[in-house]
Amino acid sequence: MGPRLYLRRSGSVTTLVQYIRKSLFFRLLAIFGITVILFLIIILISVQTINSDNETIETIPDYFTRHVESIIEDIGTPPNLSNAMRLASELNWTINIRNPIMEWSSDPENRLNVDASQYQESLTVDAEMRTINGEDIIRVGRGGYDFYMYRSAQDAQTFNYFVLYTALILATLILFLNYLMVNKMLNPVRLLKQGAERIRQGDLSYRVKSNLQDELGELTESINHMADSLQSMLEAKRQLLMAISHELRTPITKAKLRMEFMPESSEKDQLKEDIDEIDLLISDLLEAERLNNDHSVLVSEPVMLASFIRSITEQFQSYNGELQINTPTHDLEFEIDKLRIRLLITNLLNNAIRHGKGNLIKIRVSFSDNKGIIEVNDNGEGISEEHIPQITEPFYRADSARQRNTGGFGLGLYLCRLIAQAHGGEMIITSQIEQGTKISISLPRTHVH
Repeated sequence: MGPRLYLRRSGSVTTLVQYIRKSLFFRLLAIFGITVILFLIIILISVQTINSDNETIETIPDYFTRHVESIIEDIGTPPNLSNAMRLASELNWTINIRNPIMEWSSDPENRLNVDASQYQESLTVDAEMRTINGEDIIRVGRGGYDFYMYRSAQDAQTFNYFVLYTALILATLILFLNYLMVNKMLNPVRLLKQGAERIRQGDLSYRVKSNLQDELGELTESINHMADSLQSMLEAKRQLLMAISHELRTPITKAKLRMEFMPESSEKDQLKEDIDEIDLLISDLLEAERLNNDHSVLVSEPVMLASFIRSITEQFQSYNGELQINTPTHDLEFEIDKLRIRLLITNLLNNAIRHGKGNLIKIRVSFSDNKGIIEVNDNGEGISEEHIPQITEPFYRADSARQRNTGGFGLGLYLCRLIAQAHGGEMIITSQIEQGTKISISLPRTHVH
């Protein structure tokens, strides 16, 4: 029975340890439960210590009552005040000596009013026990002098403070240890937060490392599986989109060749326009996927930014409204991908012309804090405030009822945002209905070798 009972107990302990390791809730419960128990123990010990100390102050031990005679003989009659002071110090007592012509006390404060004390019992022929406020006083009358003796409270109070400070220190230490343990237990939460933030920012290759077996370990594993699934789905979507886009190139090329043999007509012109739009849509989709692939396709080269932007705007001089460009007199060199920046500016100007309603379009290039700022203001119909946060998403349209020939594909501003971000910059859109839209592109100036 002994070995079997031992095995059962050790098995139960092992199961309990495994349960604690696998349950974050149980560990927290155990920590706070132990904390409460320790606090109760500290409080009980402190209260008992203080109460027991108070009892020693209130009650005079039998040892002193049995040796009252020797104490009085030591003091002498008439009393030797030096001996009285020495005895008071050694015994931790207050000694009060009185007769009709003198009154002396070892404690100047005289914390007890001995005159108000009440008789309790006799100890010897000339000694009696008196009490006041529940505290005992010994009175001895000898040689015309009255000797009053009672315990001093100074050391007891000091000891009470010592007990109180010790309890506070222990409580603080327990709370600090609790903080360290809980802080250590929450370290995986910080790792999870960091991992979730990196995944939110698009780093789907990041995985949270953890060897925990509790709820946080399960949550970490779920987040890593989620990142795996997202990465697989996005990669599959990208591959599918790239494959479809490439496959569509072949029938579009064939359609263009066959269209060349068709006689000139308005239908041929319309068909050519539709095929060109499809071709442009495929190009935009491919470009968006390339830019989404960690921007590894950029081919940067040093370019004088203001002059380059001005050269791009020359192809839009046929705009029936006024096109105004403002560039600084002192140009700066930037490292950019010329083809991508040309696509960005072209998309911005096409968008401004489409929605500018023939009004003045302003293009402004400026430099600030080692950055190049490109602003395009169309003074057109404007965009509602609730649509601005989504207007740079792919295939998003502020007006879902808009015609395709006036609304575009919904990829232009999306591509502009991707190009700006690929260069380490950003795109900011501000707009008001019937007052126009201003789009600002901020590009950092990289070091030119």
